Amino acid sequence: MRAIWKGAVSFGLVSIAVKLYSATEEKDIRFHQVHREDGGRIRYKRTCSICGEEVTYDDIAKGYDIGGGEMVILTDEDFADLPLSTSHAIDVLEFVPAEQVDPILYNKAYFMEPEGAATKPYVLLRDALSDADRVAIVKVALRQREQLATLRVREGVLLLNTMLWPDEIRKPDFNFLDESIEVRPPELAMAGSLIDSMAGEFDPDDYTDNYREALQEVIDAKVEGREVVQPEEVEEAPAAAVDLMAALRASVERARAARGEEGGEPTPISSARSAKKAEPEKKAAPKKAEPEKKAAAKKAEPAKKTAAKKAAPAKKAPAKKATARKSA
Repeated sequence: MRAIWKGAVSFGLVSIAVKLYSATEEKDIRFHQVHREDGGRIRYKRTCSICGEEVTYDDIAKGYDIGGGEMVILTDEDFADLPLSTSHAIDVLEFVPAEQVDPILYNKAYFMEPEGAATKPYVLLRDALSDADRVAIVKVALRQREQLATLRVREGVLLLNTMLWPDEIRKPDFNFLDESIEVRPPELAMAGSLIDSMAGEFDPDDYTDNYREALQEVIDAKVEGREVVQPEEVEEAPAAAVDLMAALRASVERARAARGEEGGEPTPISSARSAKKAEPEKKAAPKKAEPEKKAAAKKAEPAKKTAAKKAAPAKKAPAKKATARKSA
């Protein structure tokens, strides 16, 4: 990996020299725009919309549109004069519980490596953060922009997560938020059963980018000159359900079947809890009935034996008469 930034973490009176590395990378398959007939790359010229001349990078500046066709031009000197006290420092502002930081604020992640003789204070800060079970709120300047960030521990390494500023988060403004929508208790219970039947432990390695894999297969097939293998048909999304309870019930049955569980009528959470409480009473009833069944069986046995003894002579009598007839 190549370091994208060098600086120091200011932790009280302690300064820790560090390097930053991008902790993530996109795996998307990228394409170039080419001429369909000969495969030549499509190039774009940087031209001025006023004079029409081609412009070099040295002649390009940043412009801020203030409306009315007017533009304020800013040069590199203008940006250099901006007060960035954290240009080469990561200032720790405070330590807060991790659950207080809304995940929507997170932007990009960077691994942090100690540099030179900063290994010991680096490990000290890492272990102190782990013991306190908190994250550090810091300020850092990356690519000429001051950003808010968190500092936390991941797999023995300090991880810097840049954050969006609060005014960069949009507020949801949807009409349904002002509507009064009532959810019936049976629907809520059935939805709870669906969640329960689909519950599991998250492991990111269980999921793959099926689209990227299929696209890579198409590219590999074209390179090797072989036939493209068509991917399996993707199941179409179901139409909007009219009967919400029926859709929930079918979803629970489908989730149970996927887990290899027995089918049957999905049981709402409230009913399932009541059934668990009633189980001991159901189990106790058969035990009381066992002595009565055994007693009835014992009484029936002598009666069966007596009936069998009385029936025996009747069977032998016809045999003797048949013998007498033969001798005659």
